[in-house]
Amino acid sequence: MTTVIGDEVCQPNRLSGTVVWLLGRASLRAHRTVQERLAAHGIRKWHYGVLATLFEFGPGTQAQIGRRLGVDRSDMVAILNDLEREGYVHRAPDPADRRRNTVTLTEPGRTALAGFDQVVAATDDELLGHLSAADRADLERILRTLAGDQPLGTASSAERAI
Repeated sequence: MTTVIGDEVCQPNRLSGTVVWLLGRASLRAHRTVQERLAAHGIRKWHYGVLATLFEFGPGTQAQIGRRLGVDRSDMVAILNDLEREGYVHRAPDPADRRRNTVTLTEPGRTALAGFDQVVAATDDELLGHLSAADRADLERILRTLAGDQPLGTASSAERAI
């Protein structure tokens, strides 16, 4: 049974006692917060993801960028339209296959990305500021493992046991 205290809804123990449920709630809170903070600067989370991808990996096709981020092709077009309108990216036909577009990060895009990085870092601090540096590092390591970015049983988890 769900308990309500004042205006706050307390989750049933059956739910709040499961890691999957807690991860979902934490993810929703983080998603909403970063969306609000980035929206104040005229972009959304996926805009930031595309800019970060182009910065790290260099120019790529729309399909490559979408695959890296797990973004559907049709959504990718809308995201790139927004970024191109702001002057953050440039699309041009791929010389190897003129049916595809190659997307490049522009200098204004690089400058904007640096500012957005600060917004995201501040959001991390807002959400995780009550954790110690060690707890934040542990959380990041665990989340990377759960997200598939770091396999279970890697050196970092072995080192932690020492």
